[in-house]
Amino acid sequence: MCVAKRQIPVVLVGGFLGAGKTTMLNHLLRNNRGIRIGVIVNDFGAVNIDSMMVAGQVDSMMSLSNGCLCCAVDVSDMDEMIDRLADSDLDVIVVEASGLAEPRNMVRLILGTKNPNVTYGGLVMLVDGTQFEEAAERHPELAQHIGIADLVVLNKTDGLSEDRLEILGKTLRSFNDRAPVVYTEHGRIDPAILFDQGEDRGPAAGEQLTLDQLMLDQDHDDSCDGHEHLHSSYRAVDFDSTRPIHPRRLVSFLEDRPAGLYRIKGYVHFDVPGQTRKFEVQTVGPHIRFSTSRWEPGHDRVTQLVLIGVDVDTDEVLARLEECVVGDGEEPGSDTMLGVHRYTVTA
Repeated sequence: MCVAKRQIPVVLVGGFLGAGKTTMLNHLLRNNRGIRIGVIVNDFGAVNIDSMMVAGQVDSMMSLSNGCLCCAVDVSDMDEMIDRLADSDLDVIVVEASGLAEPRNMVRLILGTKNPNVTYGGLVMLVDGTQFEEAAERHPELAQHIGIADLVVLNKTDGLSEDRLEILGKTLRSFNDRAPVVYTEHGRIDPAILFDQGEDRGPAAGEQLTLDQLMLDQDHDDSCDGHEHLHSSYRAVDFDSTRPIHPRRLVSFLEDRPAGLYRIKGYVHFDVPGQTRKFEVQTVGPHIRFSTSRWEPGHDRVTQLVLIGVDVDTDEVLARLEECVVGDGEEPGSDTMLGVHRYTVTA
């Protein structure tokens, strides 16, 4: 049986110069938890990885000793490099946008890609908590950039007062009232918010460079272990149901989800006339995607979802999902699948 290749999420990281994009990228590479990360940066010269000895080279791809890949491209070459990385044994591709890049164009590039091996993994916008007003004055488009983000990271919050944090939080939510806001220091964001944990499979195949000294700018401990992100609580909520799900009510939930949710993934069972397929659902921010496959013979047809977010009200999430379960005597018609079909992609 031919098994389709799992799609690789492409996560875009934006933010103006000094917001902390590179610091967060370094943190993700050091705390990748067995994830194979493909990294695309606009300019190696802006990244503190001098040990790669290829600073400034464009269209270069280097194998890192932890199994990740790193490359540098011009914006015009982004699509080509994503195609190249998509053919590698990676779990996620992270694109660090130039501080002057237009994130809307980069989002469109990923959403419009014809490469079946990649999928949109969300736009993460970093904001400098210490220089917010100055950045907003220099870059009036900041509000627009935050407005299209799927996740907002308010960085450099150490030392800011409670009143200051409250004001900044309200301002960010006025720009974007649907994206979760993570408050953090030194770019320390839990990788599990952005992508799934993988298994350590040893060195990647292909040419290797010994880069064990990569990312040694550790003037402080960058480990997530034991570190509670300021004002933020990452949470994963599990939902299982042996009863079928009402398609129309689930789509309504996905389109108007509880506050704080960033990602949703899993499988859904719809007991609708003429519908026998297994539906996989993946969401990032407001972007919803269903794909279909066959149920495995002998396996129960159940719904299993994992919902990931920041400061999520677990009780609210579970209560609203329970409302999506088909009740006794209910028989959803085939017309209830219209919303699901609107978000379903074909292989």
